[in-house]
Amino acid sequence: MDQDQPQNENIIMSKGKADDTLVDTTVPDITNLNIKSRLSPPETDDSCDEPRANGLHQVNGIYNSPRKNSEIHNSLSGSRAVETSHLNELDEKEAACTNSKDNDIEYVSYTSEIQMPDIMKLIQKDLSEPYSIYTYRYFIHNWPKLCFLAMHDKECVGAIVCKLDIHRKVIKRGYIAMLAVDIKYRKRKIGSNLVRKAIRAMVEDDADEVVLETEITNRSALRLYENLGFVRDKRLFRYYLNGVDALRLKLWLR
Repeated sequence: MDQDQPQNENIIMSKGKADDTLVDTTVPDITNLNIKSRLSPPETDDSCDEPRANGLHQVNGIYNSPRKNSEIHNSLSGSRAVETSHLNELDEKEAACTNSKDNDIEYVSYTSEIQMPDIMKLIQKDLSEPYSIYTYRYFIHNWPKLCFLAMHDKECVGAIVCKLDIHRKVIKRGYIAMLAVDIKYRKRKIGSNLVRKAIRAMVEDDADEVVLETEITNRSALRLYENLGFVRDKRLFRYYLNGVDALRLKLWLR
């Protein structure tokens, strides 16, 4: 719009010059003039009560062009469509797993401190580095709705711990901090189902993306996440205390 404005000014100036060459010597009849219409304020469009400036809509002191508003609306609509599509995909995969032979596994949300020892015991078996109880409490107490457990006959056989916060003041980023499945219950899609439940909870809380780190040598974890749509975003050299590199994986939700 800034580029079009000088051209409009040139057009106005050229019209002014053209008008100067044509001088109307006739005197208008004052009785034929609509004085009332000239004195009354111009009619405004009821669809936009906010003031305008340079052809832009001013809303709360911010100028937005109709074209920009349309682009924002289309962008939001597209984000909602992608979000809905992702939720539908999660529903279909969860339903397929529920109807499989492994439907004896029950997935529950974190509810109380009583579940903390089971989560710690399970996760500490597979961790690349030790975590203190304060680390668990940091995630679980701040984001209890992003912690899920897989139960079999009242035994915790899988767990996932996540968080969701603002990244760089712009993006609402989900983070999968811990995921573990008992070795006796692997190859039954339990880890995938836990990740899906966590992603669904993040999507419902308007997350823009989900990230995580895993050892570059952990092929089973890489395969699990990549099958869920994650892509390799960055390699982190000597990320873990054991000196192994990590891969940062990312899933875009919008």
